Amino acid sequence: MSSGNRAAVLYVVLCAAPAASTAGEFVRLARDAGWLVRVISTPLGERFIKADELARLTGDRVRSEFRMPDDADELPTADAAVVAPATFNTVNKWAAGIADTFAAALLSELTGLGVPIVVETGAGLERRALAYLTAVKAPISGSDSH
Repeated sequence: MSSGNRAAVLYVVLCAAPAASTAGEFVRLARDAGWLVRVISTPLGERFIKADELARLTGDRVRSEFRMPDDADELPTADAAVVAPATFNTVNKWAAGIADTFAAALLSELTGLGVPIVVETGAGLERRALAYLTAVKAPISGSDSH
């Protein structure tokens, strides 16, 4: 978990659904709430997102593929994650431990590490997820108010 002056890190995992096209709004909300946001997309999810906009908002590229063994591990350690929109396909892969995409493998790893994960499938997901994350962030940052 986060300590000191390091911002709490939030992974936003996007799946192949129309709601992924509005991920920029959630990234803005999370960033405004003090999270350092990193975006991960399923390969098919990339068809629904605006990767350039998300990269600009986060200051980092959108990841959708496994890194090669010689590549640096550039992702900071996550304090929490949001899967939104979560699709039936990704949720089932995650539950079964099928790690054929970076997103599914990462979710399995985060689960094993005990990282809090919000799973949202429908409309209004940004506000619901952010409300939960505000509660999660307080003990991470050592503050009761956000």
